[in-house]
Amino acid sequence: MIDFWIAAGLLLLAALAILLLPILRGRRVQAEEDRTALNVALYQERLAELASQHDAGMLTEAQYQAGKADAARELLSDTEDAEPRRSGRLGRGVPLVAALLVPLLGYGLYLHWGASDKLQLARQFAEQPRSMEEMVTRLEQAVEAQPDSAEGWYFLGRAYMSQERPADSARAFERVIALAGRQPELLGQLAQARYFAGERQWNDELQALADEALRGDPNDVTTLGLLGIAAFEEKRYADAIGFWERLVATLPEQDPSREAIQGGIARARQELGDAGPATAAKPAAAPAEAVQLKVQVRLATELADKVSAEDSVFVFARAVSGPAIPLAVKRIRVADLPAELTLGDADAMMPQLKLSNYAEVQLTARISREGNATKGQWIGQSEVLKPTAQAGDIRLVIDSPEGQ
Repeated sequence: MIDFWIAAGLLLLAALAILLLPILRGRRVQAEEDRTALNVALYQERLAELASQHDAGMLTEAQYQAGKADAARELLSDTEDAEPRRSGRLGRGVPLVAALLVPLLGYGLYLHWGASDKLQLARQFAEQPRSMEEMVTRLEQAVEAQPDSAEGWYFLGRAYMSQERPADSARAFERVIALAGRQPELLGQLAQARYFAGERQWNDELQALADEALRGDPNDVTTLGLLGIAAFEEKRYADAIGFWERLVATLPEQDPSREAIQGGIARARQELGDAGPATAAKPAAAPAEAVQLKVQVRLATELADKVSAEDSVFVFARAVSGPAIPLAVKRIRVADLPAELTLGDADAMMPQLKLSNYAEVQLTARISREGNATKGQWIGQSEVLKPTAQAGDIRLVIDSPEGQ
């Protein structure tokens, strides 16, 4: 911001120079007028002296007339280079008052209509964020400064989903739709956020949003994927297969999510007992218990008096390079700690997102007084590890405040 204020100061100095120029010119004119008046006074004094000498008989008439002519020529020579006298009605007061008011008025108008906050945000976005939390903070500042920016609200909604904050994401997408209209992609994003915010319970409102999205775009990726997930959760495996097959057909061949979706289709076919051609063409995902991580979870001693025995403890695994949502989750209470539990493919939140599908994962344990899996007060995380059947025992200590 320093360079901005320097530039503004230079422009202000230029404006003040223009306003004060009449005063500087006025001083010059006054000096010229004073010099002319002095020359006239000297001329009159010279004429009086010549007249006195003529009356005393010291000068003849010819000498007297010659002296008067010489004095007149000298006066004319002294005044002929002077600029003509200018008359001004403003005087000195008006430019001085204007010189004082212009900076104050300009500063006030800038505070009212200026965009220093947007300039600061632009500079911040020019720098690479160091974390997802920093990116979310910047986006929140951006939509606060520009509440009518549909693009800003859209990216904020996506960022909230990556942070497992579906309720906040739903509010952001509601704002996007209010600004940009009921576009199919936005409706699908809103339905997805509300679905996860509502603890994965499908309802008529979500169905109406999905139907509206597919009427606008029968191949909307988000909506088809969500409908497949909801159908699978409700054990409507044939419907899930249908939605996911439509989704796979719309994705490019090189899309990395195709394999995960096809794995979900295979899982749904297994549940139906239908080993169709699609299953034969694409090997099924690893058996349900192929990957099983043994996790020992305990609470740091110094936190024992800061939590309640009834507080919820969520233990989940998330892919290091993959979707933001957890791959597997289990819930216990603080009273159960220390505890030993397992996380495996059988605990997958979505059939196409299993531990065995990813090379590296990280385990997290979160304590939440409100029972909110996406936000809590205390947290513990493991190192990055490979999810294999031989991964061995993993120790997870809850010892840090959430957000640090």
